[in-house]
Order: sequence, then C-alpha cells, then structure tokens
Amino acid sequence: MHDPRRPDFPFDELRRHPDVEAPNLLAFDATDRLLGARGIDQAAARGLAGREIAVIGDAYGAVTLQLAAAGLTGVRVHQDLVTGRAALAGNARALGLAGTYEAHELDAGLLSGARLVLAQLPRGLAELEELADAVARWAAGDVVLVAGGRVKHMTLAMNAVLGSRFTDVGAELAVQKSRLLTAAGPRPVPERAPFPVCTAHDDVGLTLCAFGGAFAGPRLDIGTRFLLGFLDRMPGGPGSSAVDLGCGTGALAAAYALRHPGAHVVATDRSAAAVRSARATMEANGVAERVAVEHDDAGGSLPEASADVVLLNPPFHLGASVHAGAGLKLIRAAGRLLAPGGELWCVANSHLGYRAALQSAVGRTEVAGRDRKFTVTRSVLRDRPRDVRATDARA
Repeated sequence: MHDPRRPDFPFDELRRHPDVEAPNLLAFDATDRLLGARGIDQAAARGLAGREIAVIGDAYGAVTLQLAAAGLTGVRVHQDLVTGRAALAGNARALGLAGTYEAHELDAGLLSGARLVLAQLPRGLAELEELADAVARWAAGDVVLVAGGRVKHMTLAMNAVLGSRFTDVGAELAVQKSRLLTAAGPRPVPERAPFPVCTAHDDVGLTLCAFGGAFAGPRLDIGTRFLLGFLDRMPGGPGSSAVDLGCGTGALAAAYALRHPGAHVVATDRSAAAVRSARATMEANGVAERVAVEHDDAGGSLPEASADVVLLNPPFHLGASVHAGAGLKLIRAAGRLLAPGGELWCVANSHLGYRAALQSAVGRTEVAGRDRKFTVTRSVLRDRPRDVRATDARA
C-alpha cells in the first residue's frame, strides 16, 4: 500500500469518472492532501481506529483513500454527489482499496461514536451549519472536527458558524493556499435539527423546503420561476409521465404535479442534499404520493423512451468552475429519456446558446419565451437521435 505522507501516493491516478472530466478539472486538491495527512497524524496521536473517523464532503475519494492506504479501514464517509460516490468506489478498486470504507448519508449512522471528523468546508454557511450541527448532535463528546478549504473561499463567518456548535474553534496557517479549521467541545444542540427550512411562495402556489447543502436554499430560482409560466403549454394528461432532471429542491416537479394531477412524475438529482430537500418539498405540497424523487446521475437509472415530458434548468457550474459539461450531459440524457413525440422544456441563461445541443440531442427546437436573462425552449423528439446513449462516455 502507498503511504500518502510520501510523495509516491498516486494522487494523479485518481479520476472524477463518471463525473465530467476535463484538463482543468482535477480529482483532488491541496486541501485533500492536508486533510488526509492530518487524519493520519491525529489517528496515530490519539490511538484512533478507522471506525472512529468520519469523512464528509470527500469529492472523489482523495481523503478517504489516503486513510485507507495508511491502514485506517472502516472509515465512514458521506459524499453529497452520486457521481462522487461512484468515483470513490472506482478509485478504491483501481488502488486495491475496495471494501476499506463505509458509505453513509449525513445522519447518526455516519457520526455516532466518531472521535475525529474530517470535512471539506462547504461554500455555503447553511451547509456548514448543518454539518456542524450534525457533528455536535451525533458524534462522541471528545470529537475533533477538522474542516479544510481553499483560502480564497474561506470567511470569518465560517468560524462563527462553527463557534455556534463548538466551544473551541481555531484556524491554522495556510499551506499551499489551503487552510484547516479545528473545532472541539460540542455545545448542547436544540432538540430539533435546524433543517430542512421551508418557505411559502404564494405567488406561484408552492412551498419549497431545503436542507443546508441545497442550491439556493428554499428560494425560488429566477430561471425556474420563468419556466413555471409555461406549465399550461406542456403535455400532461392522465397516465402521462414527466421527468425533472437536476430537480434541486423540486420546484418544477412539484408545480408540474400540481398542474397535471393525472401525470406520473419522477424528479432526479445527483446531490443527496437536493434529493432530501425535494422529498420534503413534495411532502409540503401534498404530492409526495405522485412524485418519486431519485438520487441519480442524469436519469441514468430511468428507462429509455419512458418520458412524455422532460423539465430542465441546466447548471453551468461544476463546483467553483464554469463548465457547460453538466448541462450538456443533462440535455443528452433528455434525448435518451423522451419517447417519440415527447417534449423537452428547458430554461437557460440566454448567452449559453444551448440550441444546437438541444437540436442534436432531441430534435426540432423552438424558442417558447425569452426575457432579459433567460430563454425557454421547447424541443420535440421525432426520431431517436443516433448520438444518444444510456451512459454518456463523452462527459
């Protein structure tokens, strides 16, 4: 096995697959190195076994596999993205480390009895609040939380959030433009966890619920709001089927289910926080019995040609990077999921120019509406596009 504290640990062999891969998108960063090394040192100094360590936010497995390679097996891991979970599993197999860790959701199973928690600092303060509350709520009384991030993304407000759940919070000197924060001494937590948070949007007749890691929280994204105005033009008779790809907190799926009560709706997202949020949104709007919410990458587990309608508000960021790959992947997935004659309704920032991709992956595409920032398009699948595959090897 490789010792990750030595320069021969094969960081460069780690892959992002099946997530989007590109020359400017790496499967590790300096924070991963710091967290892994700190975890190994802490385990040695405190006599910790792998099962007493939890890892949160390990994008593609770089932290977890450093620990496993050093002999710390049984580490519990939570990753938000389904693609990250698949990448960790793939990297573990490639390095001969399969079966050395346990995957968990962000719950008591992840943190009960944990004495060391290693976490990539989330960008959002709400997500950090949920993380800190979970550690203080479920981990051992002598737990030490070590959270790392890139210095350019860190703020003093993060220290304050950690301080709301721990008595001792400190910051270390930066190394390679990354910094570690440590927190110990968990404070008493309120009986009820702070998430999900739900907000009523009376102007569109929806209540949105969000856990800490959900994009935009319980707010209604302005692009989604624009697309909601076209619900009456979408097919949706009894027995029809619709898929909300990249559902986020579930606004499109819930609104479609309310407007078309005879339709069967599936909402998918690769983010576990989004899936938990969307399920709470369906409950809040009384449509949980008619909307299935799945943790899935681009609808990969759904049958080909199974949808009459696909709803899509594609992202154009991958973490901190501006990258169209995720949006294009979802557009191609829509072409696979639609039945002949099915319709893809998409809203996107007008400058992204997705029309060529929509016509290639789906079919004839028309502009259904445009405002100062967004364009709504309607694409109709007439024939099966030859470039659509069940799995997207180009991503």
